[in-house]
Amino acid sequence: MWRWLDRLRNRERRPRQLIPDRLWQGALDRCPFLLHLGMAELAHLRELASLFLEEKEFHGAQGLVITDAMAVTIAAQACLPVLHLGPGTQPLRWYDDFVGIVVHPDEVLARREVVDEVGIVHEYDEPLAGEVMPGGPVMLSWRDVTASSSETGYNVVIHEFVHKLDLRDGTADGCPPLCAGFMGHTSARAARAHWLATLEACYQEFRETVIRAERFGAEPTWLDPYGAEAVDEFFAVASEAYFVNRARFAREFPTLLPLLDAFFRPARQAAPLSAGARL
Repeated sequence: MWRWLDRLRNRERRPRQLIPDRLWQGALDRCPFLLHLGMAELAHLRELASLFLEEKEFHGAQGLVITDAMAVTIAAQACLPVLHLGPGTQPLRWYDDFVGIVVHPDEVLARREVVDEVGIVHEYDEPLAGEVMPGGPVMLSWRDVTASSSETGYNVVIHEFVHKLDLRDGTADGCPPLCAGFMGHTSARAARAHWLATLEACYQEFRETVIRAERFGAEPTWLDPYGAEAVDEFFAVASEAYFVNRARFAREFPTLLPLLDAFFRPARQAAPLSAGARL
């Protein structure tokens, strides 16, 4: 019985219908960085995005009407980070903890509270271009979706869906679940230690660069300075730039490039990374 259930869960899924040519071409026109993919990769991305659209529910907020073109544009970018994370449609398992995608016309002001070191509560409004929570929906600002730029390395869709990958183990720490064998490490624990050490070193260097730019007038960073907020934000900001302008990212972050390549584009002979991997 259990073997039968395992076969059922692992059965290859197929979308009922591929995204129509007109809508798919429109998404490629709006996201020119996708054209750096090979023909087979684009075909695979189209299949994943088609199934993604069948599984997820889009909701427009504040009167925003979600068109087919908007949904396809978001789906294509959302599926890009998981494109190589397993054969067939298995990559979509990384996104099986949520269904809803809420799209606002513009940024959303979120009320925040922080308690300082002496116990005083401070309240403030934080503008959000997007947000995710473990097991919860994805929120996006449509204005920011359309502001994606290879020139600046900005892409809010990739940013938020990379947060979803990071949160697969329930912790927003900039490290998605890794399996034994990642970059040659014999255990998941060793792989995680290597990832965090590499990411933290790059994060601290980037943070210092942002501080010099903001406080002392040094040259601004190419990467969005929001990445200096925390190491998990650095992972998401770095990942969006990695996907929309890999050549510039490689020049800016040569020590981080192999790490992201190993995760987002694992060697074909390596065992597929499991969304349910345990550390």
